[in-house]
Amino acid sequence: MTDTAGVPAFHHATRGTPASSWLAAPGRGLAEPLSLAGVERLVVLAAHPDDESLGAGGLVASATDHGIPVTVVCATDGERSHPASPTLTPEHLARIRGDEGRAALLELGVGQHHLVRLRLPDGDLAEHEAALTTALVQQVATGPGTVVVAPWREDGHPDHEAAGRAAAAACRRTDATLWEYPVWFWHWASPDTAPWHRLRPWALDEHARQAKAHAVRAHRSQVAPLSDLPGDEAVVGPEMLARAADPVERYVVTPAEDCPDDALDQVHLREPDPWGASRRWYEERKRDLVLAALPRKRHGRALEIGCSVGDLAAALRERVDSLVAVDRSPAAVRGARERLGDHVDVRLLDVPSEWPEGRFDLAVVSEVGYFLSPASLDRLVARLDACLEPTGALVLCHWRHPVEGWALDGSQVHERVAARLALPLQATYADRDVEVRVHAADGTWPDPYL
Repeated sequence: MTDTAGVPAFHHATRGTPASSWLAAPGRGLAEPLSLAGVERLVVLAAHPDDESLGAGGLVASATDHGIPVTVVCATDGERSHPASPTLTPEHLARIRGDEGRAALLELGVGQHHLVRLRLPDGDLAEHEAALTTALVQQVATGPGTVVVAPWREDGHPDHEAAGRAAAAACRRTDATLWEYPVWFWHWASPDTAPWHRLRPWALDEHARQAKAHAVRAHRSQVAPLSDLPGDEAVVGPEMLARAADPVERYVVTPAEDCPDDALDQVHLREPDPWGASRRWYEERKRDLVLAALPRKRHGRALEIGCSVGDLAAALRERVDSLVAVDRSPAAVRGARERLGDHVDVRLLDVPSEWPEGRFDLAVVSEVGYFLSPASLDRLVARLDACLEPTGALVLCHWRHPVEGWALDGSQVHERVAARLALPLQATYADRDVEVRVHAADGTWPDPYL
């Protein structure tokens, strides 16, 4: 097994930590038990067919018993489970494991129409995290009441950890709660180093235990040898099967707002000007539209949310007395500070949970609203309501085309803001590509005859 940061290298063929050691661990009772109260839907992610059964089969069976809808997303077909097999090609293994996965889910009460197979490359999920995140966002759609169940980001298997990171990003974007299940952690870790306070228990009733056992056995290509030849050995050995038979499953629970999502920072790290703001006519034209929409020739203290590398901030600075520009990407903030120097107060803030002090005469939210989850956007609106002066204005500007990988598009952002902001909508401009909206009090505009 490939080593990951902070995890000892391990191999599935070794015995690993005995199940009896885990069952006797004194820390098993430290964490608060889980409950399905308030859970309206499960979206279960497996990096490979069998992960969902080994790590979360009891939970899935319990959820279906409670009438909670379950969708299972399988990222890969597990075609590289036996890379040295002399009898089966990866293509043949993919077909076998797909059939086994469907049979296992039936044991857990999940029908084939609730299985989504993404067929991403087995062993290479880290290179496809963005695609996996986008697929999960599409499946979750609206997050409140939804729990995403995924492999743990500290599991020690590169594909499992990549799947966990993608699930965390999807939860951040959709307001879903993340429950992560260990699989290989139980193999390489030890009870005295386990973070028991984080590993919340889900006790399996007899039906869930039986359903999980049947589901695990349905993955025959993993729990039994493919043949007697070298390279066809079982991947899931007797000790791992014993660990999976534990009557308690454990999950690391993370609320949506605490889930990390560094996609925008990665974009800025790869490309100093990721949106082409300094070279694309669309960007130049959009800045001119925003400036033309400002109610006054000059505003006082202004706030720009999501400043990226500072192109719009540089233009806004000419129309305001002072400007605070914020972004949650460290790479973007570095770029903006290099460009703007001391002329703009550029801050690294993860809005709306973090917020600059004081009140503002003007706020600009340009092409950033759809990078917030619906609940985060609502909190942003509440923050703006609280910090804008009575005669202040909010200018929104967003792309009108589809935005893949995020829960909202530009029109949904504008409508959601309009439904919640105290300041009324005073002006709009829209064309094929962009829409600009201005929210302000009736007396914000100066007398046109003066």
